[in-house]
Amino acid sequence: MSTAVANLETDLGFELFDRSRRLPELTALGHEMLLEAKAVLEQAERLQSRALTASREEEIELVLAFDEAVQVLAFQPVIIALAKKFPHLKLTIINGSRDDISQYVLQKKAAMGILFRTKEIDAQLEFTALGQYQMRLVVSNDHPLTHIKSPSLSDLQKYRQFVICDKTGRGRDKPLVADHWYIDSYYVIGDLVGNGLGWALIPEHIVNSEFYVKALKALSLKSLPLSETTEVGLIRRRDTGFGVVGEWLHTELPKMFLVEE
Repeated sequence: MSTAVANLETDLGFELFDRSRRLPELTALGHEMLLEAKAVLEQAERLQSRALTASREEEIELVLAFDEAVQVLAFQPVIIALAKKFPHLKLTIINGSRDDISQYVLQKKAAMGILFRTKEIDAQLEFTALGQYQMRLVVSNDHPLTHIKSPSLSDLQKYRQFVICDKTGRGRDKPLVADHWYIDSYYVIGDLVGNGLGWALIPEHIVNSEFYVKALKALSLKSLPLSETTEVGLIRRRDTGFGVVGEWLHTELPKMFLVEE
């Protein structure tokens, strides 16, 4: 590997690594070249994906993975249109938390996934933004925090936070307070919060659902270093092409959100 790097430096005419220390570090030019190389690799993966798409025909079956927090009913018009346009397609819909969806697509268990984006996704995945969802800070109706219209971080630190994670418990959102539990479902989190065991950040449509609308109270986020919205989008592997059905879905889903907004 070191010989290959040295040969590359010779071809380029400048050093990529500073070797004055025990462990070589990228030079300023090395960092620039690394960014360029990553961009070239991503473009090559997209080109491969397009070539595979162009050579493929209509899929016999397709697996879609949905973040369990996403309002699946919002996608109903596209699913209905899909059924009409491709009547012989065998469709499978699976769900999980955000990191589960990423793993399903990475492992090719699903052709594409719909998820909330609260952190950077894997470099092997391509993200297409579809829209935004409102997030709400919620507690039970009799929780002490209900007396504070716009709680600060110091107010929240007195109580337990419920934080979303994947099914393995390893892929997690970052907690805001020291006292926290990791739960792999927003719906389970809603139940725990409704029973007065703590507070959480939950998508608005879950808070307003018939299961929780009377059990949860939403508080203001204005005093917290948090965004009130989170982005929802479509993920796919950069290096994997679609057939006719997948390409149709990849085109139609963003259109649906434009209409909704």
